[in-house]
Amino acid sequence: MENYLESRRTRRNFSDKEVSTEMLREIVGEAMRAPNTGNMQTYSVVYSRKGEARKALEALHFNQPASTGADLLLTVCADFNHFTRWCRLSDADPGYDNFLSFTSAMTDAVILAQQIVTAAELRGLGTCYLGTVTYNAPEIAALLELPELVVPVACLAIGWPADDGVESERLDVDAILFEDHYPQLSDDEIRKNYEAKDLYGPNEKFIKENGKQTLAQVFAEIRYPRSTNEPISDKLLAYLKTARFLK
Repeated sequence: MENYLESRRTRRNFSDKEVSTEMLREIVGEAMRAPNTGNMQTYSVVYSRKGEARKALEALHFNQPASTGADLLLTVCADFNHFTRWCRLSDADPGYDNFLSFTSAMTDAVILAQQIVTAAELRGLGTCYLGTVTYNAPEIAALLELPELVVPVACLAIGWPADDGVESERLDVDAILFEDHYPQLSDDEIRKNYEAKDLYGPNEKFIKENGKQTLAQVFAEIRYPRSTNEPISDKLLAYLKTARFLK
C-alpha cells in the first residue's frame, strides 16, 4: 500500500462485514514476528466478537462507537503467567512477579498491538485503539478470566471500515527528535511546537464545544484531568498488586 504510513488514520466507523478467524490468525501470526524482550514473548491476545460477554466488554469501554461497531475487540495483555509456569515445569526458578517484568511484558504487548494494527490495515481493515482499557483493567481482567501475572494493557477495535476516517494533525518531527541531549526549550519554542494543534480546524471546534479558550485546557481540565488521572492511577496500582506484579 503506497505511502501507508504517511496516510494512515484511525477508523471509528465500521461496516457489518465480518473479519474471518483465518484472517485474524494470519494478522496476529505476522505481528508475532515483532521484536520482544529476550524472545520470551510474554503477551497474549483475547478476542471478542459477539454475545453477552462482548456486550459486557463494550460497557467497560463506555460503549464507545468504535467498541460497539467493530467486528472484533482484541484485548492485548502483558502475560508472564504461561512463561512462569513453563519455567517451573522445566525445573527453573522464575522471578517475574515484579514491576520490572511487568514493564517488559507491557512494552512487548504494546509492540505486538501496533504490529497487529499495521498487519490489519495493510489488508484494508480499519483499527482504533481503545484507551479505556487501563481505566477498567481489574473489571476487564475479571470478565476475561485473566489469572495472576496477566494484565490487559491495550485494546483494539478491528473491522472493515465504513468510511475513510479523519486525518489528525501531528507535531512536526523537530518537536520530538533531538540529538545527543534533551533540549531546554523556551516558552516561545513550546508554543510554536503546539501551534498546529491549536489552529487545526476540528480542534478549534472542540475548544468551543467545551467552553474553553485553549486546546491545552480541554486536555488538562476536561479530557484527562487530575481528578480522573489520580484515582484511576491508584486503582491500577492496586490491581497490579493483585496481579502479583507489585509487592
